[in-house]
Amino acid sequence: IDDAEARLVRFAPLIQKLFPETAGNGGLIESPLREIPRMREALEKRYGVKIPGRLFLKCDHALPVAGSVKARGGIYEVLKFTEILALKNGFDGRDYARLADEKWRKLFGRYSILVGSTGNLGLSIGTMSAALGYKAVVHMSADAKEWKKNLLRSRGVTVVEHPAAYSVAVCNAREEAAKDEYSYFVDDEHSVDLFLGYAVAARRLKNQLESLGITPTTQAPLNAHLPCGVGGAPGGITFGLKTEYGDRARGWFVQSAQSPCMLLGMASKLGDRIRVEDIGLSGKTDADGLAVGRPSALVSGMMEHLVSGIYTLADEEMYPLLALLKETEDIYIEPSAATCLLGPVIAARKGGREGLQICWATGGSMVPPETAAVHLEKGRVML
Repeated sequence: IDDAEARLVRFAPLIQKLFPETAGNGGLIESPLREIPRMREALEKRYGVKIPGRLFLKCDHALPVAGSVKARGGIYEVLKFTEILALKNGFDGRDYARLADEKWRKLFGRYSILVGSTGNLGLSIGTMSAALGYKAVVHMSADAKEWKKNLLRSRGVTVVEHPAAYSVAVCNAREEAAKDEYSYFVDDEHSVDLFLGYAVAARRLKNQLESLGITPTTQAPLNAHLPCGVGGAPGGITFGLKTEYGDRARGWFVQSAQSPCMLLGMASKLGDRIRVEDIGLSGKTDADGLAVGRPSALVSGMMEHLVSGIYTLADEEMYPLLALLKETEDIYIEPSAATCLLGPVIAARKGGREGLQICWATGGSMVPPETAAVHLEKGRVML
């Protein structure tokens, strides 16, 4: 994690040059931590519970460049590959902003970076890869939203559409990359680099909490409620939180009721050797980031003694939560991100988990207004 954090600092001048919207944070891709007291009141009223501790939203839906938590791990892995490639080709390691120069773009342009994605990971990797000059190729599963495909294409990324599930898109991207020595494949199912890029978030969060005078304790721990698909982002964040706080931090994963791959893999102890379809579930959900049938073998194994629990919810519950957040706090997050908002309610129903409740809003700021309006209207009707 130290190495990952230092690398992101080294690349900050380049990120700021390529993406001026990051200037406020000096080229670091970071999001605010916001207390949401009105949402807390609304949740307590709707569900008839008393939520323990203070309630915060970690606003990764507002992360610059890619608009989701995937901007952390996905962009980090592209930057690490870029650093290794540049150093091998004579870069002196000084002034990383120079890597945006035509000399280096010509080098990067000889290489392709590929990934398989349901949407947000593809957005982060495709956006950063194309900005650096790589040939960016994103294989998208059937669950990927059309607007995400269009946004990638507008940024110079090649999108390969698959009528099948997430695992097929990943497999095809992996096979295509294996045919070309100038291709680099970002493996969402097994990547340690992705995992460590996500883990840096915990250190950033600790700094934000300290600035608010908040220090979790074993009696009043930090409870992070994390939307989970294949598991990389929530697993990495939980790992990071454990390195910072030990037993004073707890990670809780939330999954779609039709696609609870991490829950199934861990409960059965079969990891990635079982799919949700094997037990009769459809794997289909409007929460495209959670539409994954098989968990990461890396993460499911690592989380066995680290994750505190996993819960699921149906699509019908996401939309009211999404609408409630907009009405109470004027914050829009996409459906998959809204799943985390049920976590504090479950905490209350289970009789405690006193302390700090942090809902990790994993995406939403780049959703087209017309699409967001549909989501919000659907949620309001269901409230």
